[in-house]
Amino acid sequence: MELIKKIKQAEAQAQQLIEQAKADAAKLTEQGHQHHQLLIEQAAQYRKKEIEAAVAEAKSQAEAQVGKLKAQTEKLRQKLRDKTTNKMDSAAEKVMDYLK
Repeated sequence: MELIKKIKQAEAQAQQLIEQAKADAAKLTEQGHQHHQLLIEQAAQYRKKEIEAAVAEAKSQAEAQVGKLKAQTEKLRQKLRDKTTNKMDSAAEKVMDYLK
């Protein structure tokens, strides 16, 4: 009788250990999923920050390039005006001389 009682008690303890192990495994699995999700969110935030920084840098470089191109364009435009002004004055004089 005592042996049966001990066997049943051992079976009950074994069942409790199995249930506890299952619960611990489920808890660890859930913690793993949460940690994984946290890592994914952190990576997404990092990626977003890096993209924003890259866009800001590209915008800054583009604005600098635009400024340089505008300055070059203005110089070329001024040179062209200077050349055409002299030619226009000369052409106007020739027309006036011809008309006289």
